[in-house]
Amino acid sequence: MKKYAFIIDVEKCENCNNCFLSCKDEHCGNFWPGISVSQPLHGQRWMNIRRKERGEFPCIDVAYLPQPCFHCDDAPCVSAGDGAVYKREDGIVIIDPEKAKGRKAIISSCPYGAVWWNEEEQLPQKCTFCAHLLDQGWKQTRCVQACPTGAITHVFLEDEELERLVRDEKLERYGGEKLGAKPRCFYKNLHRYDRVFIAGTVATGNEERSDCVEGATVRLLKDGHLISEQTSDGFGDFKFDGLEADGAVYSVEVLSLAGERQTVEIKLESSCFTGTVWI
Repeated sequence: MKKYAFIIDVEKCENCNNCFLSCKDEHCGNFWPGISVSQPLHGQRWMNIRRKERGEFPCIDVAYLPQPCFHCDDAPCVSAGDGAVYKREDGIVIIDPEKAKGRKAIISSCPYGAVWWNEEEQLPQKCTFCAHLLDQGWKQTRCVQACPTGAITHVFLEDEELERLVRDEKLERYGGEKLGAKPRCFYKNLHRYDRVFIAGTVATGNEERSDCVEGATVRLLKDGHLISEQTSDGFGDFKFDGLEADGAVYSVEVLSLAGERQTVEIKLESSCFTGTVWI
């Protein structure tokens, strides 16, 4: 049968926090029987926006990763809840607000930190995928409805259809498959958050009088093997993204239109800027 899943594009998130605020608006002061009690005004972020800065001056970028509950297919919280947490047939994971009272251990069962403790109610809580609204016929959750850039969307698909979408769109799970929980939240452009880049500028002349070089061939090599190739843009810039910060040594090879060649060696432990490559 069809099940819900989140699809989130990291590149489109601008950290406006509309998703976070709409979640607060829906759940603070409201009680949805069988689904959730009121979310505290402070301290809980059912839609938690993580932030990461990459690079070094003058080449720096910032990525934002919206993180709700992932409504995992093999959710550890369901096992830890021993009947207090359950997964619906439509894929949504719910913490029963009656059965889960006093069950603080459910929080630590989540490997993604998506479960929060309500001290006043003595209750673990998390994103409910706005199940009460979907059950009323709503087509979108509040966070999806409020997102101005389309960074957060969701789908309602058969497993085979979802697998095809994940494959065709090159979607990824945050944390990969390492934790074995099988999250039903998939990210596009996740490399903006969890991987690194090598960037630089190609110029001709010297520091006193120089010109950007557009159209220079820039190659990225690892252990002598070509990994990627591109040309410098109108500002002389290049950027190889989606690399693993594994401490490996990469070679950046720059060839000018006239055939001149320069090579820069990089030990990649974090996103870096090669500086200006003069040719």
